[in-house]
Amino acid sequence: MKKIAIILTLILFIFVPNQIYAQPDIKCPNAKQLKETSIKEKDELRKALEQIVPDTYEKGELGDMFSEWEILTALPFQDTVSSKDEVYYKMAKTFCGETIANKSWLVRLYFPKWEGKSASALEGQIFLAQNKDDEWFVWFRYH
Repeated sequence: MKKIAIILTLILFIFVPNQIYAQPDIKCPNAKQLKETSIKEKDELRKALEQIVPDTYEKGELGDMFSEWEILTALPFQDTVSSKDEVYYKMAKTFCGETIANKSWLVRLYFPKWEGKSASALEGQIFLAQNKDDEWFVWFRYH
């Protein structure tokens, strides 16, 4: 009986993907190419989001479900400390280090077309930064 249990365990270990330690595929930006930003750039970022959100979300078969959106949070990660959004700052630091996180922003979005259809698609979180050419870009999409 022990041999069967050991064999089954080995088969499961080999053939069933282990998702417990799975990490998302993230390409961290180069810190030297990032611009220092502050809350003063909030209006500039909001304007950039008019193109960034459609480019990031309105793709594929369900892209139209993301065509309407509202900003819930748009803050430099450092400004999320001691708030409910601090967990995303911790994620950014874990993924790409404190230097990148400190030059990046959290944007949390609400997609009203998903109301009552999908709790996981109802909100989106993107991590953004601005490069030295003043271009905003997404370096991680959580949802």
